[in-house]
Amino acid sequence: MQVPQLFKLLGFLFYLLFLFNVMSLLFEVSIALSLLNIVEQKCREEGYQSVESVRVRIGRASGILPEAFTFAFDAAKKDTIAQEAKFIIDIVPLSGVCNECRSPFELEEAHVFACPLCASRSFKIDKRYELEIVEMEVN
Repeated sequence: MQVPQLFKLLGFLFYLLFLFNVMSLLFEVSIALSLLNIVEQKCREEGYQSVESVRVRIGRASGILPEAFTFAFDAAKKDTIAQEAKFIIDIVPLSGVCNECRSPFELEEAHVFACPLCASRSFKIDKRYELEIVEMEVN
């Protein structure tokens, strides 16, 4: 492969990586905006003036990148009643029960292809995609 072709290929690969990162961030931005909408609505309904903190729980396999989600929340909260809010994320590990050995398991990975204890491919997942507001501290 000639050097100019190599640079062209590397440039294209960097471009794809850039697009992937932008698209991923757009996913977290849309979730952060929806989350802020819910937080603001609940606060206004209850008569509160500001949000001090928001704690969310997200599943390991939800596809949400915690760093990108925090960045998106911090950017989106400007000029809202949550502008000073601290954003706290709790990660829920992927967990399930094996149908073969009947053992429960919990993984830090986002995907599971076999029981980590007996390698059976027959299992039931019970936690993975969660996204919920756990608590809000308000004034």
